Amino acid sequence: MLMIRKYEDEDWESICILHDLTRPAELKGSVPLEAFIPLKDAANNEGLFDGEVFVGELKRNVVGFVAWEPHYITWLYVHPEHQRKGYGRQLLQFALSQLSGTVEVSMLEDNHGALALYESEGFMIKEKKTGKLQGNEAFTATGYILEKEV
Repeated sequence: MLMIRKYEDEDWESICILHDLTRPAELKGSVPLEAFIPLKDAANNEGLFDGEVFVGELKRNVVGFVAWEPHYITWLYVHPEHQRKGYGRQLLQFALSQLSGTVEVSMLEDNHGALALYESEGFMIKEKKTGKLQGNEAFTATGYILEKEV
């Protein structure tokens, strides 16, 4: 069973590895792979630690993480070896249990797995938007803003 706990500094290397393994697949179909920026370079620019950050672990190994600010889930990543096993859903449900009101999440248009997860948890597409890719503004991307009342 996935144990979800608050992020600690010792988790940094683990979340960097899982983000960097997962992010290219998230970008695929939406922007060129050259848009990829490792977490060690993206975390501060993209506000990873601006809100709450929690990790999910199995047998003391971090397999995913989720971050949020009030009314907005900012990050949700699961290591590729652990995807499609319900861990992303558990992290998402945990984050939602900590929030209230209207909660938003944004995602790239071609990330079909994420869209299926969010819609299965009651999120609805609020807006389709094209603009600069957050974190690497040299690239243009199309994505969705989804929302849900909790």
